[in-house]
Amino acid sequence: MTGHLVAGLAAGYGIAVPVGAVATYLVALTARTSLRVGASAALGVATADGLYALVATVAGAAAARVVTPAVGPLRLLSAAVLVFLAVRAARAAVARYRRDPGEAAALRAEHPPTPARAYVTFLGITLLNPMTVVYFAALVVGTGTGAEPDRLGQAVFTGAAFAASASWQLLLAGGGALLGRALTGRRGRLVTALTSSAVTTALAAHLLVGA
Repeated sequence: MTGHLVAGLAAGYGIAVPVGAVATYLVALTARTSLRVGASAALGVATADGLYALVATVAGAAAARVVTPAVGPLRLLSAAVLVFLAVRAARAAVARYRRDPGEAAALRAEHPPTPARAYVTFLGITLLNPMTVVYFAALVVGTGTGAEPDRLGQAVFTGAAFAASASWQLLLAGGGALLGRALTGRRGRLVTALTSSAVTTALAAHLLVGA
């Protein structure tokens, strides 16, 4: 069981730690809203990673063969969703900044996403990334973790991958909460939102180029 546990933790951190568009958007969302919303979004990302880890341990290389032909269209869809979210966040930030300062303070939390909505949104965004399942499938095949139908080992591997991903995503959400408290002014919130939207758009474009 120790081997499955270590392999799962390594796999979870391996897929979670590299900062991409989803991580950038997670930090920005938490900075604009609250730690509760950010934590829910972080768990959405970790849930998707855990589901893909489970698919990889159960299906192994077969999962990669099924998903690989769809990598291109899924990359395009994922990039489109990220660009849409980035543009919407930038427009909302500009609209907030243009309000009267008193009105902006009163309406700062106007229509914030609920924790449940944040969870579902980030679960869906992460599930659109087919490279996650390809990554887990390659790791499983390469290490032999899923070579035999060891159900307990598969459960340990999946749980460890989920825990590793969740711990990292929650750390990012915590950083976003601290950032939000540090940049409470109108100009600071505007700059933060526009910078995040620009970075998210650039990473989405890089995703398309990688296709």
